[in-house]
Amino acid sequence: MAGINVDKMSLKDINDLEAKLSKAKAQARERARADLKAQIDELLDGTGFTVHDLYGSAGRGRGRGKSAAKYANPDNKSETWTGRGRKPNWLVARLSKGSKMTDFTI
Repeated sequence: MAGINVDKMSLKDINDLEAKLSKAKAQARERARADLKAQIDELLDGTGFTVHDLYGSAGRGRGRGKSAAKYANPDNKSETWTGRGRKPNWLVARLSKGSKMTDFTI
């Protein structure tokens, strides 16, 4: 491999080199990934097992789906709240004026 003297390179040349290195790194990573997949497939071939059988699902945690809105601003129906997290400003303002949570239920 040829040595590159970055001390004498211009900023543009260094940026170009950095872009080429990033691209080459991504390609090398993809090749290594494909090779590893091929090796794993070869090991599993004919055993009757799958990667899922050995390691389970790849999902992390249980995760939550999107929640349906439970509360809406009567002045602007597009402003909604699911009841999770911080109360939106429009709701806090209305509650401070004496409204009740049930007034905003969808």
